[in-house]
Amino acid sequence: MTEQDWPAVLDDAELEELDNFLRAHAGDDDLLLDGVHGLLTAVGIGPEPITPEEWLPEVLHEPFVDAEHGKRILELIARLNESVLLEIESDSYEPILGEVELEDNETTLSANGWCEGFSRGVDMRARAWETRLAADSQLMELLGPIMALAVEEGIFTADTEFAPLSDEEYEECLAQIPAAVFGIGQYWNHEPLSSLEQATAKAANAAAAAKGPPRRRGGRWVH
Repeated sequence: MTEQDWPAVLDDAELEELDNFLRAHAGDDDLLLDGVHGLLTAVGIGPEPITPEEWLPEVLHEPFVDAEHGKRILELIARLNESVLLEIESDSYEPILGEVELEDNETTLSANGWCEGFSRGVDMRARAWETRLAADSQLMELLGPIMALAVEEGIFTADTEFAPLSDEEYEECLAQIPAAVFGIGQYWNHEPLSSLEQATAKAANAAAAAKGPPRRRGGRWVH
C-alpha cells in the first residue's frame, strides 16, 4: 500500500495497536497516544512548519528491532498526523484524551497527556509563540481553555494565580478544545509571522538547536 492509498483516519484497532506500542516503549517522561495527538495538534496549527524529522524524536526514542514492525508503526504515526491535519482543516477535530481512575472505581477523561504533548509542540517554536502572545491578546484568548487545563494539570505555570477548576469547569474546558484548536489554526493562517518575527524566531530556533532538545516540563505561558 502506498502513502496515497492510506485511509487517513485510524480505526479503533489501529489506534489501540499504536497505543500498545507506545506504552510498551515509554519511559517516565515519554508521550503516550494522547500526548502524541496533542503534539501533532500543536505542530499542525502552529506559526511555522515543523518537519517529521523534528517532532518524531518526541515520539520514538529507540531503534526498531524489527524493520517491518517499524515500518508499520511509522505508517500509523504518519496517518495519525494526516488525520489531525484533515480534522483541523474541516473543523471536525476531536482530541484523544486519557482516562484516569477515580476513588469509586469510575473513570473520567484527563487532558494531562494531551496538554503535555501540546506543550512540547509549542516548545518547538517557542520564540514565535511567545513573541506573538506578548503582542496580541487574541491569541491568548483562543488558547484560554487549553491554558486552563495545562495549568490545572501542572504542565504550565502562569504569571497570575488561577483558582483550581471545578469538575464542571474542567469538563467545559475539555469540550472547548476542538473550537480552540480550530480557532488557533485559523488565527495563524490569517495572522502569519511578520518578516521580523520570522527572523527572530529563526535565530532563537538555531540557538535552541545548538543547546540540545527542548525542555520536557515546567514551561510558562508568556503574556
